[in-house]
Amino acid sequence: MDYETVVSLFNYREDGNLIWKVKRSGTKKWKTAGAMHRNGYKVVTYKGKQYPAHRLIWLYHEGYMPEPGYEIDHINRQRDDNRIENLRVVSRQCNQRNTGNWTTSSTGVKGVVIGTGKRYRVSVRLNNKLFNVGDYNSFTEAVLARFAAEQCLNWERCDCVSPAHQYALKHKLLNPCAGQNLSDLGQNLSCTGTKEKQNVRICKKFTMAAAEQG
Repeated sequence: MDYETVVSLFNYREDGNLIWKVKRSGTKKWKTAGAMHRNGYKVVTYKGKQYPAHRLIWLYHEGYMPEPGYEIDHINRQRDDNRIENLRVVSRQCNQRNTGNWTTSSTGVKGVVIGTGKRYRVSVRLNNKLFNVGDYNSFTEAVLARFAAEQCLNWERCDCVSPAHQYALKHKLLNPCAGQNLSDLGQNLSCTGTKEKQNVRICKKFTMAAAEQG
């Protein structure tokens, strides 16, 4: 479906829904368009074909669809929240990063698991390869190490509601530098609660890994 077709068929409502502008067989004019799919996304059926509602809403507002390799991401991870301010274009890798805790999470923070000897093991996935960050004696150290690794990989642009970040904020574990936003912490990880040498080691490790992975 192209831009001209979308704007001729629908109006956009601020709650993230599309409204039919025209009467169709079985559908009244001004009725909310679409229905929930079993995958959690809302879809709109037109001429026998289903279209993800969030893609139509993006096209309605922006006038184009993402190029191959890029996807429309729900920032807050709520698949049925199609408000335009909750949508953004990101790379496929970035979209895959923007996920919550796994249902099997034993700690409540993605990438932090209970290892052997009551220590916490931290890992991060890069281009479908799992990298070990390290083992830590305390849960707090492990969470901050995970957050540091995310910052080194610029995850603040992808995982803006990172479980590690949210935990650190909730428990006041971050110490931002004066005048520096949390989104800039990747440039100076000593601003977090983790030790500066540890941050440098983590950053070097994942900068090299990212370069090797292309």
